[in-house]
Amino acid sequence: MNFLAHLLMGSQTPQQALGSLLGDFVKGPVQKIALPDDVRGGIWLHRRIDVFTDSHPLVLQSKARISPARRRYAGIMVDMFYDHLLARHWQHFAEQSLVEFTQQAYRNLLQQPELIPENAWPVIQHMSEHDWLTSYAQLPHLHRALDNMSRRLRPDNSLPGAVAELEADYAAFEDDFFRFMPQVQAFATDQAALLSSTGLDLIVPSGKPSA
Repeated sequence: MNFLAHLLMGSQTPQQALGSLLGDFVKGPVQKIALPDDVRGGIWLHRRIDVFTDSHPLVLQSKARISPARRRYAGIMVDMFYDHLLARHWQHFAEQSLVEFTQQAYRNLLQQPELIPENAWPVIQHMSEHDWLTSYAQLPHLHRALDNMSRRLRPDNSLPGAVAELEADYAAFEDDFFRFMPQVQAFATDQAALLSSTGLDLIVPSGKPSA
């Protein structure tokens, strides 16, 4: 899952929302990360959602729809395609409007600069300034996002133009997404409840591998 989906499923508190994004930027065992418990909890939840997602048959089915020429980037592409579909069909998965949700998310993130690692700060700033989360709903913006991402990969990679694959098989990707989202939301809700009732240090005790 990408930024928008992680924020939707990991925003119980502003610090958890931040953690739900930092899962892409912070490495190492969650119990050793020098951040507040709620931020570490968001990172833990992010990682749990990613494990669930990466092995799910419907997500694997979406990845298999990617052409052999771009198959090595299928994970990136499907993550972005699903965020596009989530933004486009937001009203099916959240009560708050997409604009209200994203503006609140940006405010919450930017009000915690002291907790944001150096490598994540430029991304969060640009995300807010250019309203990435809402823009995902529009295919031209999705084209631009993936093309920009390709510039950070090795030269001559095959990611540019990747959205053409979504456009060519849109209904099939959309069907995978609609069948998958209720399942990952239910999983995230269960994991968030476990985190709230048990606490991170009991879920991931010191000395044990983190999820």
